[in-house]
Amino acid sequence: MSLNYTKKTLAHFQNPKNIGQLSKPDGFAQIGNAVCGDQLDFFLKVEKGKIKDVKFLSFGCASNIATASVLTEKVKGMSIAQAKKYPWQKIVDELGGLPQQKIHCSIMAVQGLKKAIDNYEKRQEEKAKPIAKTNVKKKVGVKKLKIKAKK
Repeated sequence: MSLNYTKKTLAHFQNPKNIGQLSKPDGFAQIGNAVCGDQLDFFLKVEKGKIKDVKFLSFGCASNIATASVLTEKVKGMSIAQAKKYPWQKIVDELGGLPQQKIHCSIMAVQGLKKAIDNYEKRQEEKAKPIAKTNVKKKVGVKKLKIKAKK
């Protein structure tokens, strides 16, 4: 079976943008498709509510790599709110189309990004929680017990 990929899809597959990983990311997600076996890992660095950097690792086909490459290019510099709304159709349009049986790759890329953003937001919530005060009693000293022996 021959797949008709556009020149732009092949260019992103052969020379993907933002491939790699970030050390100490602010957000991370791993997503896969059990049917085709593709997998994507996303790494985010966020600064002042905007995606400062985004990288991905792929174990997948040409469409998997190309869609993640395009997506990371487009959302870099976006606010978190904007990136959460980025539609998979824009990736397909940017690539000039995908074979019908490969559309799921663009959907998976967007789902992976959203999952990484969710991870980032949960981490932010954890940081914002006040430290719970515990009811700890100070240890002042050990009381000596006087034991009287019976005579």
